[in-house]
Amino acid sequence: MKLSRQLITWLLILIVNEVWAEIRLPRLISNGMVLQQKASVKVWGWANKNEAVTIQFNHKTYKTIANQEGKWLVTINTPKAGGPYEMAITGENQLKIKDILIGEVWVCSGQSNMVLPMERVKEKYADIIASTNNPQIRHFFIPTRFNFNTPLEDFSTGKWEAATPENILRFTATGYFFAKDLYEKYHVPIGLINASVGGSPVEAWISEETLRQFPEHLAVATQMKDSSYIHEIRKREAAINNEWYARLRRNDKGMNGAKKWYENEYDASDWATMMLPDFWENQGLKNTNGVVWFRKEINVPASMTGKAAKFFLGRIVDSDSAYVNGQFVGTIGYQYPPRRYEIPKDVLKEGKNTIVVRVINNAGKGGFIKDKTYQIRVGNEIIDLKGNWQFKLGTAQEPLAATTFFQYKPVGLYNGMISPLINYGIKGVIWYQGEANTNKPSDYHQLFKTMIQDWRQKWNQGSFPFLFVQLANFMEPADQPSESQWAELREAQRQTLNMPQTSMAVIIDTGEWNDIHPLNKEDVGKRLALAARKVAYHDKNLVFSGPMYQSMEVKGDKVMLSFTNTGSGLTAKGGGELKYFAIAGADKKFVWAKATIKGNKVEVWSDAVSKPMYVRYAWADNPDTANLYNKDGLPASPFQAVKK
Repeated sequence: MKLSRQLITWLLILIVNEVWAEIRLPRLISNGMVLQQKASVKVWGWANKNEAVTIQFNHKTYKTIANQEGKWLVTINTPKAGGPYEMAITGENQLKIKDILIGEVWVCSGQSNMVLPMERVKEKYADIIASTNNPQIRHFFIPTRFNFNTPLEDFSTGKWEAATPENILRFTATGYFFAKDLYEKYHVPIGLINASVGGSPVEAWISEETLRQFPEHLAVATQMKDSSYIHEIRKREAAINNEWYARLRRNDKGMNGAKKWYENEYDASDWATMMLPDFWENQGLKNTNGVVWFRKEINVPASMTGKAAKFFLGRIVDSDSAYVNGQFVGTIGYQYPPRRYEIPKDVLKEGKNTIVVRVINNAGKGGFIKDKTYQIRVGNEIIDLKGNWQFKLGTAQEPLAATTFFQYKPVGLYNGMISPLINYGIKGVIWYQGEANTNKPSDYHQLFKTMIQDWRQKWNQGSFPFLFVQLANFMEPADQPSESQWAELREAQRQTLNMPQTSMAVIIDTGEWNDIHPLNKEDVGKRLALAARKVAYHDKNLVFSGPMYQSMEVKGDKVMLSFTNTGSGLTAKGGGELKYFAIAGADKKFVWAKATIKGNKVEVWSDAVSKPMYVRYAWADNPDTANLYNKDGLPASPFQAVKK
């Protein structure tokens, strides 16, 4: 028995050593990858210590030896755009990478508006999606991963996928439209590496050593190194969540009576009514969290029966379960995704049909978001679901305590999602983020600038192009000039343009007042592509941006503003007067101003301000009527001008 155990141990050691001796590659270096053209790019991996490694690529041979930690790296020279190529990597074993394209590699990073996939915009861009089949555009999606203790060296999953009908819905929408526009212009392969996380603040993407400039954030990152601290918070919050939802299920009268409230046989004749879409707070059900049930009867014509139907319920705060004629048809567990369910072909019947929606709201206002699509659709036939609905409270509960999202803590996403990338040769970065930092916009410029510097230093490719998206218009418009954290953050983004090789896509005309995730990602991608054509590809005959504030000159009671990027000239889009200019004196009490275009300048004044010192343009969460553009169709960036 003793001998057998020794033999088994010896065999296991041999097996482990044999496995370790095999060359292993990072996930990025795999079939279908896109390598940066006409560049010295790194190929790296792991093997046994001191193992000789040979790489054959494009009729050239490269050799190296793994170090004492079993790590190896070689630099290869890539040709101009083209492919497909193969690469052979040989040590104790041999690996072959196939279908390699040489082209342009862009990292797509930021938060949810970069994450947002083509699947979320499939109704808006149905024709584009249906016609997409371009294997020259490829996408590598990195799942959310964070680490507070060490920069990681590889991803747990991930593969390169081509823009084909089977894959396109998984592509970042902003990134895809960016790549599509560049491909149509330059006809070279485009590789997108999607490293983005919904809700993430900029400090989560900065390395630990660089974050030392920000002691407040570094202290949080240091605390996160204690895994027992994280474990205890998760354990406590899970218990609170589980108890809250268990109590909700026990007390929900709609699920615990003799008849469930979604059943056709249930008698809802005593239910009250409210107009939807709206928050129930606005319809008389004040200060209520918990479960509210909604019910509506509709008449369905025979022509809509016997067929699968599309069921659109806009957006709902927070989660919902939907039933049609007593049959469950779909659920979504949080507020942001659009509700797009499918009703099976045998569910709708001619005449009266009953729709029931069970809504759970755990904090704040619950209900149905206005100005979204609420309808049942079969082909071109539509039943509008807006209007009177019956409702009844299933149970009320206190608001649920907020949950800690550890992926948002400083350093974590850099270590988990950027560190494994920095050996990979790239052309540049496109970045769509900022919403998560609007609670403290005064810090954003320095944090964002530092993150760009950090990434450039880590990649060691010099000042590679870094193109970013300014925040879109969002929330309800303001009637009067007022302070705005979203405007402050846009200004911090604009100020970041003083860094070399940067450009900003202005999108204050593409947002939606009621959705932090606007569906128009085509214009976002196209404007980023314009920026790339200028900054990365040095297209000289190009208007790549809308007007950017340059300077102000005060003449008596009037202010003359100068701009760059005026293109073919300044204009008030749609005609008429310029809107959304505000002016103030030393007291900083802003009032709406008159503004008129004078050549490539704008003159601003108000009879209420005799000694102007400040001018603001489009300074609001949602400057919906801001209309200063260049004649090339690109909007001016919001700004604040201060007399020096």
